[in-house]
Amino acid sequence: MAPYLNDTFPNLQGSTQDQPDFDLYEYLGSSWGIVFAHPGDFTPVCTTELGKAAELQIQFKNRGVKLCGFSCNTPASHRRWIRDIEYSMGHRVEFPLFCDPTRKCAAMLGILDLTRSDVEGLPLTVRGVFVIKPDKTVAMMMAYPHTSGRNFDELLRIVNAMMLTEAHSIATPVNWQRGDDVIVSCDLDNEEAKLQYGAEGVRIVEMPSEKYDNVVGRNYLRYTKDPSEGDGLIW
Repeated sequence: MAPYLNDTFPNLQGSTQDQPDFDLYEYLGSSWGIVFAHPGDFTPVCTTELGKAAELQIQFKNRGVKLCGFSCNTPASHRRWIRDIEYSMGHRVEFPLFCDPTRKCAAMLGILDLTRSDVEGLPLTVRGVFVIKPDKTVAMMMAYPHTSGRNFDELLRIVNAMMLTEAHSIATPVNWQRGDDVIVSCDLDNEEAKLQYGAEGVRIVEMPSEKYDNVVGRNYLRYTKDPSEGDGLIW
């Protein structure tokens, strides 16, 4: 069955463009990881995506995140295509591209698009993305259609958000960017929130629904400063 949020992501074992005995768990070690599938080598949208991923790979590395591409092509195909990516996009792919020509792993991950096939009539993959935590569980997943390229800046943003919420009792609001205010976790009541963030460190939005019937002892929308502010991180 395909993995879902908080499920253990299966270990991918097989070939990449330059490694015949690749092991995803060994590659990731204790790092976060992103496995992203593309429908096929030598295709225009995928070329732009892989070029963008190659451009941003140092930013992912700075966050302790390892990238792994995935498609149903062969190692030789990947190696030829990587030259095209560097030529057209100006950045070289330095991360592994997993090879799954039999579609065994793609079927296990639930990312096959049965409406589209290659020249041999075999199904292609959707633009699937899995963000994997150090314990190998799925932290985030999404799928794009073959006609729409993914936003890798959004992948950086969501990685920032998830790492922050793993470390602190907060959540991130809509369109959050690093440095923006964050939301105090509903697990903390008002007094606990003030103890953790300071009496002046919590901004409460008092809702009409809470005016007469606040039986839970807290306001549900409370902001505080981004706790990563001033931590010296280069990202």
